[in-house]
Amino acid sequence: MTLLGYQIPNFTYPDIPAEELFATIVAQAVEAEESGFDTVFVMDHFYQLPMIGTPDQEMIECYTLLSALAQHTSKVRLSALVTGNTYREPALLAKTVTGLDVVSGGRAQLGIGAGWFEHEHDALGFTFGTFTDRFERLEESLQIVLGMLRGERPSLDGKWYTVRDAINSPAPLSRIPVMIGGGGERKTLRMVAQYADESNLICAPEDIGRKLTALDEHCDRLGRDRSEITVSLQTYACIAPTHDQAVAEADAFIERTPQAAPRRAGMIVGDPDEVHARFEALKESGVDGFSVNLMANGHVPGRVSLLGETLAPIVT
Repeated sequence: MTLLGYQIPNFTYPDIPAEELFATIVAQAVEAEESGFDTVFVMDHFYQLPMIGTPDQEMIECYTLLSALAQHTSKVRLSALVTGNTYREPALLAKTVTGLDVVSGGRAQLGIGAGWFEHEHDALGFTFGTFTDRFERLEESLQIVLGMLRGERPSLDGKWYTVRDAINSPAPLSRIPVMIGGGGERKTLRMVAQYADESNLICAPEDIGRKLTALDEHCDRLGRDRSEITVSLQTYACIAPTHDQAVAEADAFIERTPQAAPRRAGMIVGDPDEVHARFEALKESGVDGFSVNLMANGHVPGRVSLLGETLAPIVT
């Protein structure tokens, strides 16, 4: 499971033309693998998120990209952070994740969530529905997908999905871990306790303790061994060899991407010593590991390696 995951959330890089885009992404994945990250994540979106950029910025379909990255890496797990359940029928999702596992030699991970980006759904024709609808759909989907990934032939005549003796052949090469993303204490963390191997928390540092308590309570009620669940925290950073370089690169990103300005306050920015200290403090709050993105400067050669070498000692 994820102790140190590297997320690539942004495919709009200054001075990098479209024909060099994939090579730039590959370079980040390879740096991540070689510097101590155990997982590489990409977003499952079709439009760039409003807190990072504009809808017309570059966004590559995630499972196509992950399967391609599998051919350039050999150790890291590969996953969406996280799959939007609303974008694919569950049987198709199970086949897609299994395909990733086969082409990667057993390195697929399923990160999944209920879906939330309404504009993307409306523009591209995906059914959005209400908050309740999306969580009902996620729970039905998990029953189908997990059955297919675990060698069963699930049948379900649900409110949202119907399958009959769903076959998944070839089977996954490994037991594909399941991670549910989000921080909702009533619905999301209950589903983590019931279905998942990992919780990827999205929350402020001061809320971590309350989220972990909620997860413990769900596990107690459902009879789940809490020690079976890994908890990672979603974070974003900007690291450079010196403090001044890191600040300059973070500020340059905000200048060219003003939509991301609200994220600047929560970004962990600094030299290796500063970044190490901030993440070490987060680790002491009770999480097992981190998923980290370098939205500001991940495309700069050496920055991913610097981050991995800085953070790996904290989680190993």
